[in-house]
Amino acid sequence: MTNMKYQSLIPRFLKYVQVNTRSNEDSTKVPSTQTQVDFLNQLKVELTNIGLSNVRTNEQSGYVFATLPANVNHPATKVGFISHVDTADFNSEHVTPQIVKDYDGKSTINLDSNGQYQLSPAVFPSLKNYARQTLITTDGTTLLGADDKSGVSEIMTAMEFLINHPEVKHGEIEVGFGPDEEIGTGADHFDVHDFGADIAYTVDGGPLGDLQYETFNAASATVEITGTDVHPGAAKGVMVNALQLAVDFQNSLPEHDRPELTDGREGFFFLLKMSGTPDAARLDYIIRDHDHDQFEQRKQLFEQVATKLNQQFAAPRVKVTVKDQYYNMAEVLKKDMTAVEIAEQAMQIQGIKPLIFPVRGGTDGSKISFMGLPTPNLFAGGENMHGRFEYVSEQTMERAVDVIIEIVQLVVK
Repeated sequence: MTNMKYQSLIPRFLKYVQVNTRSNEDSTKVPSTQTQVDFLNQLKVELTNIGLSNVRTNEQSGYVFATLPANVNHPATKVGFISHVDTADFNSEHVTPQIVKDYDGKSTINLDSNGQYQLSPAVFPSLKNYARQTLITTDGTTLLGADDKSGVSEIMTAMEFLINHPEVKHGEIEVGFGPDEEIGTGADHFDVHDFGADIAYTVDGGPLGDLQYETFNAASATVEITGTDVHPGAAKGVMVNALQLAVDFQNSLPEHDRPELTDGREGFFFLLKMSGTPDAARLDYIIRDHDHDQFEQRKQLFEQVATKLNQQFAAPRVKVTVKDQYYNMAEVLKKDMTAVEIAEQAMQIQGIKPLIFPVRGGTDGSKISFMGLPTPNLFAGGENMHGRFEYVSEQTMERAVDVIIEIVQLVVK
């Protein structure tokens, strides 16, 4: 197999990332933005043009599904590959990707002409892993969108290769491109029956070799505080400063349990937004933990802090609303590790060392696995995702294509 396998990979990726597909957590629509609908419709046309069949939009979820029929006569496991099209809560308008060829692994990359934004190995040590590779970066004003348009590009390129090379034997393959992963709702309505796979993979991971089947348990939390705002000169015994109560709430949480102070399997509370006046204030958090019991304890702590603060007043001032988002898919996958073992074997055949570790986040596979479809996560190549310092290696994207093709061959042997 020659580099012709990857001929369309980078042009496809560069085209995709220039389309703004940012999701919107305040929307009640599915998908949450029209730009995602338009982009998914473009992917439907492309899937049809390269030769996939049964290309359709699942009205329940907004996903675009397609099938590559088997080219073997014997029964084989139906494998699915899934990526999301939306990008995170960062500027994604007028994305201008830059290509850095033959990076030396030690130089600082200026993203903008003024050098205001830089990719430096001193700040981002991961750059040292990419000597002699071609990197794709932002221009410093936007994110890149490798999360997860790298995955979309890799799946599409792998399917195109398989269609053009029928000598590569495979069973039936299902493809799914979906919306709203970044706002945590994309897989809420995923239709496992319509998708039709026996096992599946989200192609939504980071560096080369990432193979993830253990995720956080996740919840969002809103703390709404009602104050009494009066003139500060006559405030004694009367004023209830909602902002001060907000500070008190935050200070009542364990000081160490913040994202910037934790790693591995350590959970955290992440204060995303704090707003308000003395009259009313609001705190928005996410709560994360790999261990289910500790996850439940973290949610209970929010209620306990609110109860303690409210004891100062005749009527409650602090209201907590907690909503579960997704759960650790290891609870499902550890019961049957077939999908993980196949991916691990595929990487090893391709000379890639599988990096299996608990991901400090989640994927659509977290929810889909609990729906009955085992769905671990494969690397897609993105680094520094969700911001202006995002980048991806062309060579890592190519290896992702290789792993996809290897997986579909393994399940028919």
